[in-house]
Amino acid sequence: MDDYATRSAHEHDLPRISAIYNHAVEHSLATFDLEPPDREYWRQRLDGQHPGDHLIVAVDGADDVVGYAYSWSFRPRPAYDLTRETSIYLDHSVRGRGIGRLLYPALLQTMAVSGVHTAIAAVALPNPASERLHVACGFTKVGEFKEVGNKFDQWIDMAFYQRMLVNMPTGDAILD
Repeated sequence: MDDYATRSAHEHDLPRISAIYNHAVEHSLATFDLEPPDREYWRQRLDGQHPGDHLIVAVDGADDVVGYAYSWSFRPRPAYDLTRETSIYLDHSVRGRGIGRLLYPALLQTMAVSGVHTAIAAVALPNPASERLHVACGFTKVGEFKEVGNKFDQWIDMAFYQRMLVNMPTGDAILD
């Protein structure tokens, strides 16, 4: 793997984060968004008001963003506050280089330090690479829903993965 690092996202990273996500919106089933979100959407992710909300980026040696992972509310009711949903997106040109296995643990450790109890991930199926990544990062598949999304004129199944964070080592957490 080339030299990649993780850090908290900054305002100047938002255009690159947006470009990576927009590619997924327009060319994949990885997200159920049908239109790319506006810049305010990403600003809200960056400025998450909950201690468990984080936006972490993977950068190359030139500090260019090549991927990101973030956490946000799993459900809006207060009893879910210590459970956060997670997502990870990589630039299509760097997939398969181990960046996800660098990036996801950084997010999960940061969530654990923030007091998050449980991480939930939704994976559109089929997506064997994402499923392997989640398992490699300690998630367990806990369920699957059939035909819950429709994109590009096809029905999409969704798998849910869960990772308990209560006993997770937090040595590489990113808190800035």
